[in-house]
Amino acid sequence: MNAIQSIFLAGIIQGSIVEETIHAQDWRTPISTLLARHLPGATIYCHYSAHPNSITYDGEKIRETFDEGVRRCVESDLTICYLPSASMGTAIEMYEAYRAGKLVVTISPLAANWVVRLYSHVIVPDLAAFEALLASGQLDTLRNTL
Repeated sequence: MNAIQSIFLAGIIQGSIVEETIHAQDWRTPISTLLARHLPGATIYCHYSAHPNSITYDGEKIRETFDEGVRRCVESDLTICYLPSASMGTAIEMYEAYRAGKLVVTISPLAANWVVRLYSHVIVPDLAAFEALLASGQLDTLRNTL
């Protein structure tokens, strides 16, 4: 039985915002705190924290940054996706992680969304349900069934 050792934190950044701005990113801290509490041996990688100004990147730097994020996502044991609304970047990360046989957990009210349904192993509606999932210890069991 292999414990979860690496986690990729994915989720909405720009979403469907037309302007060159992003959604609030204050969701990252509570999720990271829960992960650290319930999976203390795992490393958590947050691509936004590594690239907080990526909305200002141009051309090839955008591609390099996105490709690096997808690569890191696929290399992780677990991808956590936070989707209060749709996100094309997160959809790609979910798809690639799932195809690579990695565990994908999505925190979202969008349980009817095709991408969320197809490429999540577990969908929980909110942080309280996510915490309950973590506390249950089911993630390691789920990972080992992949």
